[in-house]
Amino acid sequence: MKNSTTKLLCLFTLLLLPAQVLAGEVKLSVAASLKDVVNELADGFAAKNPGVRFLKNYGGSGALAKQIENGAPSDMYISANLEWMSYLKNKKLIEAASIGTFTHNTLVLIGSAGKKVSGMRDLSKLERIAIGSPNSVPAGAYAMEAVRRSGTDKEVENKLVLARDARDCLNYAERGEVEGAFVYRTDALQAKKAAVLFTVPQGLYPLVIYPMALTVTGARNADAATFYRFLQSAEAKVVLRKYGFALK
Repeated sequence: MKNSTTKLLCLFTLLLLPAQVLAGEVKLSVAASLKDVVNELADGFAAKNPGVRFLKNYGGSGALAKQIENGAPSDMYISANLEWMSYLKNKKLIEAASIGTFTHNTLVLIGSAGKKVSGMRDLSKLERIAIGSPNSVPAGAYAMEAVRRSGTDKEVENKLVLARDARDCLNYAERGEVEGAFVYRTDALQAKKAAVLFTVPQGLYPLVIYPMALTVTGARNADAATFYRFLQSAEAKVVLRKYGFALK
């Protein structure tokens, strides 16, 4: 009788264990420029789904893609351009049917408000310009394309300071370590010391698209799939607008 009672008590205790013990885990690999908005979206989702917790990895889209390729666990990938999403799709690491557009952005140059810089032709007036490493940071690739198309590449080639991602560019400008920095408009909205000097003409670089998708393993994660759908909801769009992202 004593053993039976003990077993029943153990079973009852297991049933009463807090939900977080059995919590679902969603691993996110997200472009650094989305950090603030995805943090808020994940927190909002978790508040309504207390059994879910997020493990978030932010960085340059290329670096994140390489991490996933090399076996880093991830349920969802949100890139700052289509190139790296296609890269993982071709590696068969992305659930192709889940690829969709999360949001859009635009490119600006920020720096000290006192600088008389109003367009690409004025870049020659600056001594140091921060730019995300074009090989792995989409913002940097977009900026380099704009520099080439504007014909200012020779004038600025020795002035560029490579950064790990767009947020690092923002930090360089905020600390006054560079006179200008190419960042996304949404990053510029987070600046406290640097100001937008000009918006890079859209005709100089491709439209900034943030594609999102579930990874092959993420497609088997019910919580990841539910969060993926949440990111497409009207509620998520309100948060995206709050942070200055464009919805098209």
